[in-house]
Amino acid sequence: MIQSVIHRLLLRRHFWRYATFSEVAELYAARLLRMTANSLVSVFVAVFLFKSGYSLVYIATFYSLYFAFKLFVSTPAALLTARIGPKHGMLVANLLAIPSLVALPLLPHIGEWALVIFTICQGTSISLYGICHLVDFSKVKHIDHAGKEISFMNIMDKIAAGVSPLIGGVIAWLASPELTMWLAAGLFLVAALPLLRTAEPVRVGQKLSFRGFPWRETWRSLVANVGVGLDNTTSIVLWPLFLTVVVFASSGSSVYAQIGGLATVTLFVGFIASQMYGVLIDRRRGGELLRYATIANSFTHAIRPFIYTPVSAALANVINETATTGYTMAFIRGMFDLADRSGHRIAYLLLIEMTLNLGSMFISLILLGFLLVLQAQAALSAAFFAAAALTLFISFANFPLYRRSK
Repeated sequence: MIQSVIHRLLLRRHFWRYATFSEVAELYAARLLRMTANSLVSVFVAVFLFKSGYSLVYIATFYSLYFAFKLFVSTPAALLTARIGPKHGMLVANLLAIPSLVALPLLPHIGEWALVIFTICQGTSISLYGICHLVDFSKVKHIDHAGKEISFMNIMDKIAAGVSPLIGGVIAWLASPELTMWLAAGLFLVAALPLLRTAEPVRVGQKLSFRGFPWRETWRSLVANVGVGLDNTTSIVLWPLFLTVVVFASSGSSVYAQIGGLATVTLFVGFIASQMYGVLIDRRRGGELLRYATIANSFTHAIRPFIYTPVSAALANVINETATTGYTMAFIRGMFDLADRSGHRIAYLLLIEMTLNLGSMFISLILLGFLLVLQAQAALSAAFFAAAALTLFISFANFPLYRRSK
Protein backbone atom coordinates (compact mmCIF):
# COMPACT_ATOMS: atom_id res chain seq x y z
CA MET A 1 0.00 0.00 0.00
CA ILE A 2 2.72 2.48 1.00
CA GLN A 3 4.69 1.41 -2.05
CA SER A 4 1.79 1.99 -4.49
CA VAL A 5 1.11 5.49 -3.11
CA ILE A 6 4.77 6.45 -3.47
CA HIS A 7 4.78 4.96 -6.99
CA ARG A 8 1.95 7.28 -8.08
CA LEU A 9 3.66 10.31 -6.57
CA LEU A 10 6.94 9.54 -8.34
CA LEU A 11 5.26 8.82 -11.66
CA ARG A 12 3.91 12.37 -11.78
CA ARG A 13 7.37 13.83 -11.22
CA HIS A 14 9.31 11.71 -13.78
CA PHE A 15 12.52 11.87 -11.76
CA TRP A 16 14.54 8.78 -12.20
CA ARG A 17 16.83 7.77 -15.04
CA TYR A 18 18.65 4.68 -13.73
CA ALA A 19 15.80 2.83 -12.05
CA THR A 20 12.19 1.92 -12.77
CA PHE A 21 9.44 3.70 -10.88
CA SER A 22 8.64 0.48 -9.02
CA GLU A 23 12.24 0.12 -7.86
CA VAL A 24 12.39 3.70 -6.64
CA ALA A 25 9.01 3.36 -4.91
CA GLU A 26 10.36 0.33 -3.07
CA LEU A 27 13.46 2.30 -2.10
CA TYR A 28 11.31 5.10 -0.70
CA ALA A 29 8.96 2.66 1.06
CA ALA A 30 11.90 0.96 2.77
CA ARG A 31 13.34 4.36 3.70
CA LEU A 32 10.02 5.56 5.14
CA LEU A 33 9.55 2.43 7.24
CA ARG A 34 13.12 2.51 8.55
CA MET A 35 12.96 6.20 9.40
CA THR A 36 9.64 5.63 11.17
CA ALA A 37 11.19 2.85 13.25
CA ASN A 38 14.29 4.90 13.99
CA SER A 39 12.34 8.05 14.87
CA LEU A 40 10.16 6.14 17.33
CA VAL A 41 13.12 5.83 19.69
CA SER A 42 16.11 7.93 18.53
CA VAL A 43 15.27 11.08 20.51
CA PHE A 44 14.38 9.04 23.59
CA VAL A 45 17.49 6.87 24.09
CA ALA A 46 19.41 9.51 26.06
CA VAL A 47 16.26 10.35 28.05
CA PHE A 48 15.68 6.65 28.75
CA LEU A 49 19.21 6.32 30.13
CA PHE A 50 18.76 9.42 32.29
CA LYS A 51 15.39 8.23 33.61
CA SER A 52 16.97 4.83 34.32
CA GLY A 53 19.28 6.49 36.82
CA TYR A 54 22.43 7.04 34.76
CA SER A 55 24.25 10.34 35.29
CA LEU A 56 24.84 12.88 32.53
CA VAL A 57 28.57 12.18 32.79
CA TYR A 58 27.90 8.49 32.16
CA ILE A 59 25.58 9.30 29.23
CA ALA A 60 28.11 11.65 27.62
CA THR A 61 30.82 9.00 28.04
CA PHE A 62 28.55 6.36 26.53
CA TYR A 63 27.80 8.49 23.47
CA SER A 64 31.49 9.33 23.02
CA LEU A 65 32.28 5.59 22.91
CA TYR A 66 29.22 4.85 20.77
CA PHE A 67 30.24 7.32 18.06
CA ALA A 68 33.86 6.17 18.29
CA PHE A 69 32.64 2.65 17.54
CA LYS A 70 30.59 3.94 14.60
CA LEU A 71 33.70 5.69 13.30
CA PHE A 72 35.63 2.41 13.56
CA VAL A 73 32.94 0.28 11.92
CA SER A 74 32.42 2.64 8.96
CA THR A 75 35.24 1.07 6.93
CA PRO A 76 33.98 -2.54 7.24
CA ALA A 77 30.51 -1.20 6.38
CA ALA A 78 31.83 0.41 3.19
CA LEU A 79 33.71 -2.77 2.26
CA LEU A 80 30.50 -4.76 2.68
CA THR A 81 28.57 -2.21 0.59
CA ALA A 82 31.11 -2.49 -2.22
CA ARG A 83 30.96 -6.27 -2.10
CA ILE A 84 27.21 -7.00 -1.87
CA GLY A 85 25.69 -3.71 -3.06
CA PRO A 86 23.71 -1.00 -1.23
CA LYS A 87 20.28 -2.70 -1.43
CA HIS A 88 21.54 -5.87 0.23
CA GLY A 89 23.55 -3.74 2.66
CA MET A 90 20.39 -1.88 3.72
CA LEU A 91 18.67 -5.21 4.24
CA VAL A 92 21.48 -6.35 6.56
CA ALA A 93 21.39 -2.97 8.34
CA ASN A 94 17.67 -3.26 9.08
CA LEU A 95 18.09 -6.76 10.48
CA LEU A 96 21.04 -5.67 12.65
CA ALA A 97 18.94 -2.94 14.26
CA ILE A 98 16.45 -5.43 15.70
CA PRO A 99 18.62 -7.00 18.46
CA SER A 100 19.73 -3.54 19.62
CA LEU A 101 16.13 -2.51 20.31
CA VAL A 102 15.34 -5.84 21.92
CA ALA A 103 18.36 -5.54 24.23
CA LEU A 104 18.06 -1.90 25.34
CA PRO A 105 14.73 -2.37 27.19
CA LEU A 106 16.48 -5.13 29.18
CA LEU A 107 18.87 -2.55 30.66
CA PRO A 108 17.41 -2.88 34.20
CA HIS A 109 17.91 -6.67 34.06
CA ILE A 110 21.22 -7.23 32.27
CA GLY A 111 22.86 -3.87 32.97
CA GLU A 112 25.66 -2.59 30.76
CA TRP A 113 25.53 -5.65 28.52
CA ALA A 114 22.39 -4.07 27.04
CA LEU A 115 24.43 -0.99 26.13
CA VAL A 116 27.19 -3.14 24.63
CA ILE A 117 24.68 -4.97 22.42
CA PHE A 118 23.01 -1.67 21.51
CA THR A 119 26.33 -0.06 20.59
CA ILE A 120 27.52 -2.94 18.41
CA CYS A 121 24.24 -3.69 16.64
CA GLN A 122 22.77 -0.20 16.37
CA GLY A 123 26.11 1.43 15.62
CA THR A 124 26.85 -1.04 12.83
CA SER A 125 23.30 -0.79 11.50
CA ILE A 126 23.28 3.01 11.27
CA SER A 127 26.76 3.24 9.73
CA LEU A 128 26.01 0.52 7.18
CA TYR A 129 22.62 1.97 6.30
CA GLY A 130 24.00 5.49 6.03
CA ILE A 131 26.64 4.48 3.47
CA CYS A 132 24.27 2.21 1.55
CA HIS A 133 21.50 4.77 1.32
CA LEU A 134 23.84 7.50 0.09
CA VAL A 135 25.41 5.19 -2.50
CA ASP A 136 21.99 4.01 -3.68
CA PHE A 137 20.32 7.41 -3.82
CA SER A 138 23.31 9.24 -5.30
CA LYS A 139 23.36 6.71 -8.13
CA VAL A 140 19.70 6.86 -9.15
CA LYS A 141 19.00 10.58 -8.77
CA HIS A 142 18.30 12.65 -11.92
CA ILE A 143 20.88 15.32 -12.67
CA ASP A 144 18.34 17.96 -13.74
CA HIS A 145 15.76 17.40 -10.99
CA ALA A 146 17.94 16.42 -8.05
CA GLY A 147 16.53 19.22 -5.92
CA LYS A 148 13.00 17.88 -6.34
CA GLU A 149 14.15 14.34 -5.66
CA ILE A 150 15.97 15.35 -2.49
CA SER A 151 12.88 17.35 -1.53
CA PHE A 152 10.70 14.25 -1.86
CA MET A 153 13.18 12.14 0.10
CA ASN A 154 13.27 14.83 2.78
CA ILE A 155 9.46 14.91 2.97
CA MET A 156 9.45 11.14 3.52
CA ASP A 157 11.93 11.64 6.34
CA LYS A 158 9.83 14.47 7.81
CA ILE A 159 6.73 12.27 7.87
CA ALA A 160 8.64 9.72 9.91
CA ALA A 161 10.54 12.20 12.07
CA GLY A 162 7.43 14.31 12.66
CA VAL A 163 4.81 11.73 13.56
CA SER A 164 6.84 8.89 15.06
CA PRO A 165 8.31 10.70 18.09
CA LEU A 166 4.83 11.71 19.25
CA ILE A 167 3.49 8.18 18.78
CA GLY A 168 6.55 6.70 20.47
CA GLY A 169 6.39 9.26 23.26
CA VAL A 170 2.71 8.60 23.99
CA ILE A 171 3.31 4.84 24.04
CA ALA A 172 6.30 5.32 26.36
CA TRP A 173 4.18 7.52 28.64
CA LEU A 174 1.00 5.42 28.75
CA ALA A 175 2.66 2.00 28.59
CA SER A 176 6.46 1.97 28.79
CA PRO A 177 9.51 3.09 26.79
CA GLU A 178 10.40 -0.59 26.46
CA LEU A 179 7.23 -1.22 24.43
CA THR A 180 8.16 1.64 22.09
CA MET A 181 11.55 0.05 21.43
CA TRP A 182 10.05 -3.37 20.73
CA LEU A 183 7.55 -1.79 18.32
CA ALA A 184 10.45 -0.09 16.53
CA ALA A 185 12.25 -3.44 16.29
CA GLY A 186 9.20 -4.89 14.53
CA LEU A 187 9.12 -1.98 12.08
CA PHE A 188 12.78 -2.53 11.21
CA LEU A 189 11.84 -6.07 10.21
CA VAL A 190 8.98 -4.82 8.02
CA ALA A 191 11.29 -2.19 6.49
CA ALA A 192 13.56 -4.97 5.24
CA LEU A 193 10.84 -6.56 3.10
CA PRO A 194 10.73 -4.06 0.16
CA LEU A 195 14.50 -4.44 -0.26
CA LEU A 196 14.14 -8.13 -1.14
CA ARG A 197 12.51 -7.34 -4.48
CA THR A 198 14.78 -4.86 -6.26
CA ALA A 199 18.04 -5.20 -8.16
CA GLU A 200 21.25 -3.44 -7.20
CA PRO A 201 21.78 -0.03 -8.90
CA VAL A 202 25.58 -0.45 -8.86
CA ARG A 203 27.99 -3.21 -9.80
CA VAL A 204 28.53 -5.64 -6.93
CA GLY A 205 31.82 -7.29 -6.03
CA GLN A 206 33.71 -3.98 -6.11
CA LYS A 207 36.83 -3.19 -4.12
CA LEU A 208 37.25 -0.11 -1.97
CA SER A 209 40.16 1.93 -3.28
CA PHE A 210 41.57 5.40 -2.61
CA ARG A 211 44.09 5.28 -5.45
CA GLY A 212 43.68 8.50 -7.41
CA PHE A 213 41.17 9.87 -4.91
CA PRO A 214 40.58 13.64 -5.50
CA TRP A 215 41.56 14.90 -2.04
CA ARG A 216 42.00 18.50 -3.18
CA GLU A 217 38.44 18.62 -4.49
CA THR A 218 36.80 16.89 -1.54
CA TRP A 219 38.63 17.89 1.64
CA ARG A 220 36.56 21.01 2.30
CA SER A 221 33.29 19.06 2.17
CA LEU A 222 34.73 16.49 4.59
CA VAL A 223 35.71 19.18 7.09
CA ALA A 224 32.25 20.74 6.73
CA ASN A 225 30.62 17.37 7.33
CA VAL A 226 32.21 17.21 10.79
CA GLY A 227 29.95 20.16 11.54
CA VAL A 228 26.94 18.23 10.23
CA GLY A 229 27.62 15.34 12.61
CA LEU A 230 28.14 17.76 15.47
CA ASP A 231 24.83 19.47 14.67
CA ASN A 232 22.88 16.21 14.41
CA THR A 233 24.03 14.99 17.81
CA THR A 234 23.38 18.36 19.41
CA SER A 235 19.75 18.15 18.27
CA ILE A 236 19.16 14.43 18.88
CA VAL A 237 21.09 13.91 22.14
CA LEU A 238 21.90 17.20 23.88
CA TRP A 239 18.59 18.95 23.18
CA PRO A 240 16.34 16.16 24.57
CA LEU A 241 18.58 15.99 27.65
CA PHE A 242 18.26 19.75 28.14
CA LEU A 243 14.48 19.52 27.80
CA THR A 244 14.41 16.69 30.35
CA VAL A 245 16.72 18.39 32.86
CA VAL A 246 15.48 21.99 32.52
CA VAL A 247 12.18 22.50 30.66
CA PHE A 248 10.33 19.35 31.76
CA ALA A 249 12.24 18.69 34.98
CA SER A 250 9.10 17.85 36.97
CA SER A 251 7.23 15.90 34.28
CA GLY A 252 8.03 12.31 35.22
CA SER A 253 7.30 9.70 32.54
CA SER A 254 5.16 12.17 30.55
CA VAL A 255 8.42 13.77 29.36
CA TYR A 256 8.51 11.21 26.52
CA ALA A 257 5.17 12.43 25.16
CA GLN A 258 6.12 16.08 25.68
CA ILE A 259 9.41 15.77 23.80
CA GLY A 260 7.66 13.76 21.08
CA GLY A 261 5.02 16.47 20.79
CA LEU A 262 7.68 19.14 20.35
CA ALA A 263 9.23 17.11 17.54
CA THR A 264 5.85 16.80 15.80
CA VAL A 265 5.33 20.59 15.84
CA THR A 266 7.91 20.86 13.05
CA LEU A 267 6.15 18.42 10.68
CA PHE A 268 4.35 20.92 8.44
CA VAL A 269 7.27 23.34 8.56
CA GLY A 270 9.46 20.56 7.18
CA PHE A 271 7.00 19.86 4.35
CA ILE A 272 6.82 23.46 3.19
CA ALA A 273 10.54 24.09 3.58
CA SER A 274 11.45 20.93 1.65
CA GLN A 275 9.36 21.99 -1.34
CA MET A 276 10.71 25.55 -1.37
CA TYR A 277 14.32 24.53 -0.92
CA GLY A 278 14.07 21.88 -3.66
CA VAL A 279 13.10 24.59 -6.15
CA LEU A 280 15.97 26.82 -5.00
CA ILE A 281 18.49 24.01 -5.43
CA ASP A 282 17.30 23.21 -8.97
CA ARG A 283 17.60 26.92 -9.80
CA ARG A 284 21.29 26.81 -8.83
CA ARG A 285 20.79 28.72 -5.57
CA GLY A 286 22.00 25.88 -3.36
CA GLY A 287 25.23 27.62 -2.37
CA GLU A 288 23.38 30.60 -0.93
CA LEU A 289 20.88 28.30 0.78
CA LEU A 290 23.70 26.34 2.41
CA ARG A 291 25.39 29.47 3.71
CA TYR A 292 22.35 31.28 5.14
CA ALA A 293 20.68 28.16 6.54
CA THR A 294 23.91 27.27 8.35
CA ILE A 295 23.97 30.70 10.00
CA ALA A 296 20.31 30.36 11.04
CA ASN A 297 21.02 26.91 12.46
CA SER A 298 23.95 28.25 14.46
CA PHE A 299 21.70 30.97 15.87
CA THR A 300 19.22 28.30 17.03
CA HIS A 301 21.89 26.54 19.08
CA ALA A 302 22.98 29.86 20.58
CA ILE A 303 19.49 30.64 21.93
CA ARG A 304 18.77 27.18 23.34
CA PRO A 305 20.37 27.88 26.76
CA PHE A 306 17.78 30.65 27.28
CA ILE A 307 14.75 28.42 26.74
CA TYR A 308 12.74 27.54 29.84
CA THR A 309 9.15 26.98 28.64
CA PRO A 310 7.45 24.49 26.28
CA VAL A 311 6.26 27.34 24.03
CA SER A 312 9.75 28.75 23.53
CA ALA A 313 11.07 25.20 23.02
CA ALA A 314 8.48 24.65 20.27
CA LEU A 315 9.48 27.93 18.61
CA ALA A 316 13.14 26.92 18.74
CA ASN A 317 12.26 23.60 17.12
CA VAL A 318 10.47 25.38 14.27
CA ILE A 319 13.44 27.68 13.63
CA ASN A 320 15.83 24.75 13.84
CA GLU A 321 13.75 22.63 11.45
CA THR A 322 13.62 25.42 8.88
CA ALA A 323 17.38 25.97 9.05
CA THR A 324 18.41 22.31 9.24
CA THR A 325 16.23 21.34 6.28
CA GLY A 326 17.81 24.11 4.22
CA TYR A 327 21.45 23.31 4.81
CA THR A 328 20.86 19.53 4.73
CA MET A 329 19.21 19.55 1.30
CA ALA A 330 21.82 21.90 -0.17
CA PHE A 331 24.64 19.86 1.37
CA ILE A 332 23.26 16.56 0.06
CA ARG A 333 22.88 17.96 -3.47
CA GLY A 334 26.47 19.19 -3.51
CA MET A 335 27.69 15.96 -1.93
CA PHE A 336 25.96 13.79 -4.55
CA ASP A 337 27.43 15.88 -7.36
CA LEU A 338 30.89 15.50 -5.84
CA ALA A 339 30.35 11.74 -5.43
CA ASP A 340 29.52 11.56 -9.15
CA ARG A 341 32.53 13.53 -10.31
CA SER A 342 35.04 11.99 -7.87
CA GLY A 343 35.10 8.59 -9.59
CA HIS A 344 35.30 7.05 -6.10
CA ARG A 345 31.66 7.07 -5.03
CA ILE A 346 31.85 4.51 -2.21
CA ALA A 347 35.22 5.77 -0.93
CA TYR A 348 33.98 9.35 -0.78
CA LEU A 349 30.72 8.41 0.94
CA LEU A 350 32.72 6.31 3.43
CA LEU A 351 34.67 9.45 4.36
CA ILE A 352 31.37 11.31 4.66
CA GLU A 353 30.12 8.71 7.15
CA MET A 354 33.40 8.79 9.08
CA THR A 355 33.49 12.59 9.38
CA LEU A 356 29.83 12.57 10.42
CA ASN A 357 30.66 10.26 13.32
CA LEU A 358 33.79 12.25 14.12
CA GLY A 359 31.65 15.36 14.62
CA SER A 360 29.18 13.44 16.78
CA MET A 361 31.98 12.06 18.94
CA PHE A 362 33.55 15.51 19.21
CA ILE A 363 30.43 17.22 20.62
CA SER A 364 29.89 14.29 23.01
CA LEU A 365 33.43 14.77 24.34
CA ILE A 366 32.87 18.52 24.60
CA LEU A 367 29.74 17.88 26.68
CA LEU A 368 31.66 15.40 28.84
CA GLY A 369 34.41 17.94 29.46
CA PHE A 370 31.92 20.62 30.51
CA LEU A 371 30.05 18.18 32.77
CA LEU A 372 33.26 17.40 34.65
CA VAL A 373 33.69 21.04 35.68
CA LEU A 374 30.17 22.54 35.61
CA GLN A 375 26.68 21.79 36.88
CA ALA A 376 24.31 20.00 34.48
CA GLN A 377 22.40 23.00 33.11
CA ALA A 378 25.52 25.14 32.77
CA ALA A 379 27.38 22.30 31.02
CA LEU A 380 24.57 21.74 28.52
CA SER A 381 24.36 25.49 27.88
CA ALA A 382 28.11 25.71 27.29
CA ALA A 383 27.89 22.77 24.87
CA PHE A 384 25.16 24.61 22.93
CA PHE A 385 27.38 27.68 22.62
CA ALA A 386 30.22 25.47 21.39
CA ALA A 387 27.88 23.86 18.86
CA ALA A 388 26.72 27.28 17.66
CA ALA A 389 30.31 28.21 16.81
CA LEU A 390 31.47 24.87 15.41
CA THR A 391 28.46 24.21 13.16
CA LEU A 392 29.42 27.28 11.13
CA PHE A 393 32.03 25.01 9.52
CA ILE A 394 29.15 23.50 7.51
CA SER A 395 29.21 26.54 5.22
CA PHE A 396 32.90 25.79 4.56
CA ALA A 397 32.00 22.99 2.09
CA ASN A 398 32.38 25.05 -1.13
CA PHE A 399 31.04 22.29 -3.41
CA PRO A 400 32.12 22.50 -7.08
CA LEU A 401 28.46 22.47 -8.14
CA TYR A 402 27.84 25.75 -6.35
CA ARG A 403 31.10 27.32 -7.48
CA ARG A 404 29.86 27.01 -11.04
CA SER A 405 26.65 28.81 -10.16
CA LYS A 406 28.33 31.96 -8.90
